[in-house]
Amino acid sequence: MKPKIDYLRLSLTDKCNLNCFYCNPLEKKDYLDNNDILRLEEIVRVVRVLADLGISKLRLTGGEPLIKENICTAVSLFKKIDGIEEVSLTTNGVFLFEMAEALQANGLDRINISLDTLRPKRFEQITGQDCFEHVWKGIEKSIEVGLFPLKLNMILLKGINEDEIIDFAKLTIKHKIDVRFIELFRTSNRLSVQQTGSLKSSEAKETIVSKYGELFPEGNVVGNGPAEYFKLKEAKGTIGFISNLSKHFCGACNRLRMDSAGRIAPCLFSGYLYNVKELIRSGASDENIRELLKHIILDKHKHNKKSAVIDKHIEMSSVGG
Repeated sequence: MKPKIDYLRLSLTDKCNLNCFYCNPLEKKDYLDNNDILRLEEIVRVVRVLADLGISKLRLTGGEPLIKENICTAVSLFKKIDGIEEVSLTTNGVFLFEMAEALQANGLDRINISLDTLRPKRFEQITGQDCFEHVWKGIEKSIEVGLFPLKLNMILLKGINEDEIIDFAKLTIKHKIDVRFIELFRTSNRLSVQQTGSLKSSEAKETIVSKYGELFPEGNVVGNGPAEYFKLKEAKGTIGFISNLSKHFCGACNRLRMDSAGRIAPCLFSGYLYNVKELIRSGASDENIRELLKHIILDKHKHNKKSAVIDKHIEMSSVGG
């Protein structure tokens, strides 16, 4: 039985204020022009139609979504759409200290923060920017204003941050934070000079167990993804593992992805996109848009490349993971 498609990951921009070596490809020289990016009213229109088709959960991504000037307005508008039950956001956290309170006030339900190291110098080496302390202040501010659940996403980078697995797990003991260890999905040639081999989530789990003892399965975690959650004894937060390479979970995938240019990816592994923006700007009615979106949802698990409007490599840094 195929899962219900009820989750949309929505990239609001292809721009980012960081330059993580595993995310942005070297060959990426330019960003989209403003005219190439969907306007907020166009995005709301698409989300409205998708909500009628069963999409109830929305995650805002990028690039970096907090560089969008109207991000709080966007959160508020999405929350008002009939059928949308949850609006969450993934951020690198650089602007979170200034924005956490406003995001919460405008209805943001929860937040994920991408953070691959707790060491300032290493943070600069990975991201190209010296701003770890500002990110950490943003995490503390999010906890202060009540943006829960709060999840930290750590990409497992062999030979780079595996010596911090214990440090990240330790955060869950004292803080109400869900830490998630994620196997690297390769999208950048820059990795070839930074890393050899891969680090599995099972290895991270073994490292944690060797230090702290048994990890207890935890089923009471809010989320829409494929993470398996556990808890250390008497810990306030949880530890999750996303094994996107060592354990295939395509059959349980419930999500669509739309980038900031209005291109929808039914599946990251299928290598094709549908162009909704062209339909919108050609004067299509909501019913025309609805028919295409229905087709995308029905076609999601087929990986039928011939039915796609656009055949193009999907760039993770633009489509938001």
